Amino acid sequence: MKQRRGAATVDRALTAALRVFAESGQQGFTVTAVTEAGGVSLGSLYHHFGSFDGLAAHLYLRCLGQLCDSMLDALSHARTPRTGIRALVHAYLRFTVEHRDVALFLHASAYSGHLAAHAEEIRAFKAERYGAVAAWLGPHIEAGRIEPLSTPVLEVLVMGPVEEAARRWLSSTYDLDLDEAARVLPDRIWRSVRPD
Repeated sequence: MKQRRGAATVDRALTAALRVFAESGQQGFTVTAVTEAGGVSLGSLYHHFGSFDGLAAHLYLRCLGQLCDSMLDALSHARTPRTGIRALVHAYLRFTVEHRDVALFLHASAYSGHLAAHAEEIRAFKAERYGAVAAWLGPHIEAGRIEPLSTPVLEVLVMGPVEEAARRWLSSTYDLDLDEAARVLPDRIWRSVRPD
């Protein structure tokens, strides 16, 4: 019973934190705003997360997990490396549209100081989730269907353009057509990783 209450408190705090961030942006993303919005005491927040940065890191991992699950699900249906690239691009962009608040938090958090103290935990989480993508790509690399590049370079080539397109779409500074990006990016990215 106590564990269930604790899990409910954690969920309420994380849900409130995402809502506060979506409504108020980085400036309004404060411990006071989150505790008030979630009906969670400051003591409870510190008990479950250690600090406000801990809450932000937990929210980041929750959001990243949702995005990765969506991409891995799409990738699991692909049979060729080209259709795999297409699946990853479309899943990322579709997730950005369907879960705008989550995507906005993910992109903004990359530039905030909230995650610094939890860098190792985040790195391990990314290694596990992106490791699943690398495992899918591995046999295609071994068979010569994808250029044998290091995993970090492949990640930049495949995810870099998609992440930047999503970031620009989420920003009010740029005028980017996400439908055009979804049409153009998969083949351009595929050409960057296929063998010459």
